[in-house]
Amino acid sequence: MSAMGRMLVMSLFLTVLFSPAMAQETGANAAPADQPAAAPTDFTFSKALAVMGACLAASLCALAGGWSISRIGGQCVDAMARQPEAAGAMFAPLVVTAAMVEGGMLFAIVVCLLGVLFL
Repeated sequence: MSAMGRMLVMSLFLTVLFSPAMAQETGANAAPADQPAAAPTDFTFSKALAVMGACLAASLCALAGGWSISRIGGQCVDAMARQPEAAGAMFAPLVVTAAMVEGGMLFAIVVCLLGVLFL
C-alpha cells in the first residue's frame, strides 16, 4: 500500500474512533427545561478524546498539505529542468495549484479547530 493510502486509512480510522466521543452528550451538561443552556463546565474524558482527535486531524491536514505542495513544487522544478524553455508557462499553474492545496488545507484545519471550540 502506498504512503498516501496508509495516510487515508489512518485518517479514516481516527475519524471513526473519535467521532462517537464528539457526539456523546453527558447528563451533567444538560440544562433543565426552564433554564437556558449554559456553557459546559466539566471536561470529561470523551471531550478530551474529541479535542485530541480534532488536533490530530488538524495536524494530519497540515502534514498532507505540506507534502502535497512539496510534491507540486518538486515536480514543477523537475519539469523545468528538463525543458527550460517551458519554465515561464509552468510557473502560473504551479502557483495556482499550490494555492488551491493551501486553501483546502487551511479550511480543513479551521473546521477541525472549530469543532474544539464548540464542544
